[in-house]
Amino acid sequence: MSDQIIEMLDVNKWFGDFQVLKNINLKVSQKQKIVVCGPSGSGKSTLIRCINRLEEHQKGKIIVDGIELSENTKNIEKIRAEVGMVFQQFNLFPHLSILDNCTLAPIWVKKTPKTQAEEMALKQLEKVQISDQAKKFPGQLSGGQQQRAAIARALCMEPKIMLFDEPTSALDPEMIKEVLDAMVNLAKGGMTMIVVTHEMGFAKEVADEVIFMDEGMIVEKAETKEFFANPKSDRTKLFLSQIL
Repeated sequence: MSDQIIEMLDVNKWFGDFQVLKNINLKVSQKQKIVVCGPSGSGKSTLIRCINRLEEHQKGKIIVDGIELSENTKNIEKIRAEVGMVFQQFNLFPHLSILDNCTLAPIWVKKTPKTQAEEMALKQLEKVQISDQAKKFPGQLSGGQQQRAAIARALCMEPKIMLFDEPTSALDPEMIKEVLDAMVNLAKGGMTMIVVTHEMGFAKEVADEVIFMDEGMIVEKAETKEFFANPKSDRTKLFLSQIL
């Protein structure tokens, strides 16, 4: 078994006539941290949403932890149990406490006994430094706290991979740091991560590799230091000059 946990081979995806992903080839090793950046509409979110079949690719192969993503719903369920996802919007259930939000999937999907699920949830909430908010409802928390709760909720399924889709873009500037700090700690703990973000400071601190996408293609992929110090493509240079 190689240490590759995600493989995308010539992956293509269309929305109607519009091709949103063009011949994507990507290999991610266990414990690797990858940041995906690029302008709006470049296919970044679609790329990571294909990895846990929130979007269906039409051509090519996606293999996650040795399982190929296909029409087979059993395979999709297996992969989703191993892949945690954090979105721009926190997607917490407003009528459930933070603790109940975190225990719902382990109890229902993994059949974890309630007391064990609650223990795990408190441990993960502690990791993202909001265990004191466990009994509150999402509406009683700040945006940054809600996003950290969403991270804890994903971690309660004990995923092997975490996908983040612009997790700080809906937050006020002063709340961004607390969410990024939680993600940095997760990265240091050895989690395999793919993060779609414009937070280049985070990329420099955490990423092993950075991918730049434009018009549905991977334009450039390089080790982080090399990516920032020596971008090869003019399109990447222009993008970096605008955001750095």
